[in-house]
Amino acid sequence: MTDTPLVRVERHGADGHVAEIVLDRPEAMNAVSTAMAEAIAAATSALSGDASVRAAVLTSSHPKAFCVGADLKERNGYTDLQLVQQRPLARAAYGGVLALPMPTIAAVDGFALGGGLELALSCDLIVAGEAAVVGLPEVSVGVIPGGGGTQLLTRRIGWSKAASLIFTARRLPAAEAAALGVVDEVVTAGSARERALALAEAIAAHSPVGLRSAKRAMRLGFDVDLASGLEIEDACWRATAFSGDRAEGVRAFAEKRTPQWPGR
Repeated sequence: MTDTPLVRVERHGADGHVAEIVLDRPEAMNAVSTAMAEAIAAATSALSGDASVRAAVLTSSHPKAFCVGADLKERNGYTDLQLVQQRPLARAAYGGVLALPMPTIAAVDGFALGGGLELALSCDLIVAGEAAVVGLPEVSVGVIPGGGGTQLLTRRIGWSKAASLIFTARRLPAAEAAALGVVDEVVTAGSARERALALAEAIAAHSPVGLRSAKRAMRLGFDVDLASGLEIEDACWRATAFSGDRAEGVRAFAEKRTPQWPGR
């Protein structure tokens, strides 16, 4: 287990191939202060360089809040200069989650508002407890979603649905969020972490080279034309086709045994 201020990173599974990034500022419902943004950026940077991690789960130590977004109490005392100086730190935090090279899952129980929902949207999959409430209310306090929300939500659910949610600052219960595609799965309240970790361990049973290459192909190809996307896919396929993982996978299949992935 690795500890950093306001964020814990724990390892799960027999070989520690699943990393859990725990938002751990419960007294503020994980509001993202400058210090917490730095901690998220540091934790995700360290995980990005760890080839042993095959899947990551973003969770909260607070039972009723995943993250309520930016720390507005802190920002209320900021000068314009301080706000400008904080911006790169905030971008590094959200961007750090988005850039993780392994599959990522957000486990949302309770409130995921503003930057909290943006942290979840930065993951590949979102599992929500049935009591979860999500939303991007930034326009109600005079700003816009600035942690990727205008882009990530639009890509998830389409322009008009995203526009409706962002322009009205509306909060969604978990069931409605799932119906719109904002979250991917709804489970019993309080069990999002358990479900997300189980899903991550199922993912982590597969080739780490394959998982990272598949994610890279999907992310890089999402916003390009089909021909360009197929070229991206081909390049990512070549990265796996001559890897130790492919050789082991084919050998294990022929020998009818569980692969022992070398991860290279």
